[in-house]
Amino acid sequence: MKAVPPETLKPRKTPTQARSAATVDAIFKATIQVLLADGAIRLTTTRVAERAGVSVGTMYQYFPHKKALLYAVVQLHLTKFIEAFEATCLTLRNRPLAVIADGMVNAFLDIKTRQPDETRALYKIAAELDTEELRSCTAKRLQGACSDLLDSAKDAKFDNLQDISFTLLTAMNGTTRAVFEFGAQPCMLHILRTQLLVLCRGYLHIAATSLLFE
Repeated sequence: MKAVPPETLKPRKTPTQARSAATVDAIFKATIQVLLADGAIRLTTTRVAERAGVSVGTMYQYFPHKKALLYAVVQLHLTKFIEAFEATCLTLRNRPLAVIADGMVNAFLDIKTRQPDETRALYKIAAELDTEELRSCTAKRLQGACSDLLDSAKDAKFDNLQDISFTLLTAMNGTTRAVFEFGAQPCMLHILRTQLLVLCRGYLHIAATSLLFE
């Protein structure tokens, strides 16, 4: 499932050859660099083109304006996040509930904190763009991966897996986003990880309709 950008935020074209894909990758990396160095307000397609080592004309071959570029960067960031989370969920299948709970929390935070400055910057950008469909598709994929994983727990059974997954992921995402909005200092991230582990273990233990090996 892939979100379709709003008409005004669609790229002009999608790279199909290795050379053009490398160009777009350079543009994405340059966008993050300019965003972190100068902020969203001062970011321009001209500055990004200079940082990426491409002409402004090349930029416009792919992205008609600044917002379309930023949308594409947010979309790529979320796609990488989803794919990494889904991959971790596959490795945790058929494990005890405690292992699943800890594994999901640690994977979620490891991905989010791998490049904390980028994550913080893109949280702000996403709030300013029309990303409703993108966020909805992201949430559905995460919820599906979480539900399938919980359903595989070797020592627990759940009713209403969709509701439980939604609540769990909302708690994880909401608290994580709040910490990033307050600066995501190392001490804050440590507290976040410690408390989320407690929260998710406890919630899943209580939400299980039966714990098979208690």
